[in-house]
Amino acid sequence: MPFPGLRDLAVGHVVAAMPAFNEEHQIARTILAVKRYVDYVIVVDDGSVDATADLAGALGTIVVRHEQNRGYGGALRTIFEVAHALGADGLVVLDADGQHDPDEIPRLLKKLDDGVDVVIGSRFLKGSWTNAPAYRKFGMKVLNITLSFAGVSHLTDTQCGFRAYGRRAIEAIRISQGGMSAGSEILLQAAERHLKIEEVPVSVRYDLKSTSTLHPVTHGFSVMNMIVQQIFARRPLAFFAIPGFGFLLLGFISGYNPFLGYSVTSKIPSLLGIGSLVFLITGTLLIAVGLVLMLLADGQDG
Repeated sequence: MPFPGLRDLAVGHVVAAMPAFNEEHQIARTILAVKRYVDYVIVVDDGSVDATADLAGALGTIVVRHEQNRGYGGALRTIFEVAHALGADGLVVLDADGQHDPDEIPRLLKKLDDGVDVVIGSRFLKGSWTNAPAYRKFGMKVLNITLSFAGVSHLTDTQCGFRAYGRRAIEAIRISQGGMSAGSEILLQAAERHLKIEEVPVSVRYDLKSTSTLHPVTHGFSVMNMIVQQIFARRPLAFFAIPGFGFLLLGFISGYNPFLGYSVTSKIPSLLGIGSLVFLITGTLLIAVGLVLMLLADGQDG
């Protein structure tokens, strides 16, 4: 067992886990609220230089310390490893800074009891509440749309960190991403393994003092970059064919009048007509590349 301190703990319980980095001002209040709803609380102290780990340990939590900061993805990886070592039936993940409301944990656990594998807290369902700035909401929706091209569809909030995982998900998910994109990686793996994913409305606050050093725009681009890479790897046809059809459409629209005129006057097409040919050729090539890569991927899977 990679975590020897867990040997004497009972298995088959529900645990809550929190990544924590310099959260000494909020973590005690959060732990006390969370403990009412689960059997064990895990705190992954991700290289904190304050009293985060000491406070968490004094409150009877399972504390796993990273000597150096590994980022959100690294903390999540440890959380899943500990939950797996515990043989947990359910795992709730939430922030340690009070951004999520622990009193909403039963709402997520109820879905696990109903047979759902991954439960996502959504800030955009009826009954939810958030004071997230407009630019954050816009960025979240863009990432939702992008993830849908990778096979994660019908979700209103793919980026919320307030989630619950059943035993099947705990055993199946293996996190490789080290940054904030780990949350999206989990959903991609869940969709690929045909796990059942559902959402529940939750409340998320943005008026708290944040200890995060990652700018929201940087966060958004890092997540987007990971998602695009996954689309390229998992769905090359969609990755190339969607823009390919866009180029074909542009080619047909921009070339309609010039080539209609050429058929009547036999005059050389205008610059716009030549441009339409470039669009048509580019679109055709993109679709062809997507088809070839899809066939190669299918051959490797077989």
